[in-house]
Amino acid sequence: MDFLNESLFNELELIIEADKKGKKSLVLSGVLMQADVKNRNNRIYPKIEIEKAVQTINERLQAGESILGELDHPQSLTINLDRVSHMLTEVKMVENDAIGKLKLVDTPMGQIATELIQSGVKLGVSSRGTGRVGEGGKVSDYHFATMDIVAQPSAPGAFPNSVMESLEFATNRKQIGTLSEALIHDPAAQKYFAIEIKKFIDSLK
Repeated sequence: MDFLNESLFNELELIIEADKKGKKSLVLSGVLMQADVKNRNNRIYPKIEIEKAVQTINERLQAGESILGELDHPQSLTINLDRVSHMLTEVKMVENDAIGKLKLVDTPMGQIATELIQSGVKLGVSSRGTGRVGEGGKVSDYHFATMDIVAQPSAPGAFPNSVMESLEFATNRKQIGTLSEALIHDPAAQKYFAIEIKKFIDSLK
């Protein structure tokens, strides 16, 4: 079985939902997975594989499981609780697309994701799972693990390495590092990033 990490950058809608107690939450809604199209990794997921993934997700949700996702995508199936930014709450098949909702949670990473989105940063989703990649990139025996939020890649490598290295050992380096990655892809993130840089500088005084 291969570890499979697939990013999708269709437009996500930001909506506000309220629970039974009236508590409001920010929710990202849109296409989470697509079937029968070649993706950025030159892999194709047959519709039957996406349908099985959607069924599995719904079974997990109906069983009361919390399907947590991270801000940015790690290269393992392990969920790092200190990087959780959202939870998958709903998914369904609409033709060849898996349409779903990701509820942002009030964690440090969830707050970062919220600030980036409200600043106009375009974010995407990245599915994590395992499967077998056959001829022509066709995926079989796919097992869905979770769905992460990622920055849309438009200018990779544009941020100076020296700055990244300087920030690496900051007290709040995880937050600053995540923001710097977003800064690469969307100037709208610069305003919030500047706040974190000031915090970093103040911590050195």
